[in-house]
Amino acid sequence: MPPVPSSPIRLAVFVAGTNDPSNSDMLADRFIEGIRSAGQMIVEKVRMRDLDLAHFTLAQYGDARQEPDFLRVRALMEAADGVAFFSPVWNFSVPAHFKNFIDRIGAFGLDQATHSKGQFRGKPFAFVFAGGAPMIAWKALMYLTTLHVAEAIKYYGGSVVYRHFEPRCIPGRGRFGLVVDQRPATLKAMEQAGKRFASIARQYASNGSLPGSLRLWKWFFTQFYRIGNRVLYPISARQ
Repeated sequence: MPPVPSSPIRLAVFVAGTNDPSNSDMLADRFIEGIRSAGQMIVEKVRMRDLDLAHFTLAQYGDARQEPDFLRVRALMEAADGVAFFSPVWNFSVPAHFKNFIDRIGAFGLDQATHSKGQFRGKPFAFVFAGGAPMIAWKALMYLTTLHVAEAIKYYGGSVVYRHFEPRCIPGRGRFGLVVDQRPATLKAMEQAGKRFASIARQYASNGSLPGSLRLWKWFFTQFYRIGNRVLYPISARQ
């Protein structure tokens, strides 16, 4: 059993939903309840709609002045022992402000010299998506159309340890609104997922590693990206 950290575990939860009430926000709240049930935990939830972040430009990888909200996000993510994202799926992908968020954090998620080496050191990440489509649509298509956000986190050196899609998050055809409040099994599953995520974050905080099977997956993807960089960069340089 890994040693118990002397200080509380810190976790960051980011919500990309914009509606009130929001399915993504309610799922995040239940996830946070599960985290807090696991013991000494400090959790901060941020709704992306409240952040004042400019659209990504390459200048933000350099010496461009960064906004206060960006500095807040950076401090929060760097101090966190685990990070979770909750997002709706709009038109087969995540909202634009979420994609912009992912691009912006590349300024500290990648090294300054080459912007190709991840800096998150295996930190655990979780993704929860809520969409109006049925589960079969997620498995057949939408998993692929949303894959870019999780792959970016892996590229930044993070470990995606949990991913969930909540289907049919609409009251009816052509109607939008809160539905997960009527799904006790889903809400209970979110609490359990939060508790498991807290356990993973606790181990990561203790020794910088993940549980065995997750560590193996992390090693595999690290090797995959290294090989990809070695193969694709020389090819692209000759184009």
